[in-house]
Amino acid sequence: MKELDDKKSRLLSAAKEVLAEKGLEKATISDIVKRAGMAQGTFYLYFSSKNALIPAIANDLLQTMLHKIKKEQVLSDDIWSFFHKMITVTFQVTNSYKEVLSLCYSGLAIDNTLSEWDRIYNPYYSWLAEIIAKGIEQKAIRQDVDPLVAARMVIGLIESSAEQIYLFNKLDKPLPEHQQDLFTFIHHALEHR
Repeated sequence: MKELDDKKSRLLSAAKEVLAEKGLEKATISDIVKRAGMAQGTFYLYFSSKNALIPAIANDLLQTMLHKIKKEQVLSDDIWSFFHKMITVTFQVTNSYKEVLSLCYSGLAIDNTLSEWDRIYNPYYSWLAEIIAKGIEQKAIRQDVDPLVAARMVIGLIESSAEQIYLFNKLDKPLPEHQQDLFTFIHHALEHR
């Protein structure tokens, strides 16, 4: 099983590189397997087509971000320190993978698999909803907040802000100032008063 996971991981890594270099239309499966050092038939053990890579890459990137956020999280952190770290990590991952993220969005839209995005994000939403629920219990977050709705909104807001900067080059002020404004907005929206 480990070898299968390793092969799939190598294919995803190669696909991210090739797609970032050539784009979805110009990249070929041959390019991807060559970069991964595998036979073409191996690709089809994991993916039915080049477009089938897109949700897998999106999931892989989300898992990377979630892993980094969890790694940064410290048990003693209060909810607000956690949100600061979440903003920082989301911006870092978005910047590091901006070309691939751009392809993921266009690929999911072209292939009409936007519903796949929701499936990919559900574990992230649920995890953040649990953290928000703890914030409510600790009276740091307002009692009238629905944790799952708030989780979806917070994730959407943070990611959209990062994408505006890194995917669409819309940075109106220094990055730390932008991130602080984002944090302040989230804090004011959720803070228990």
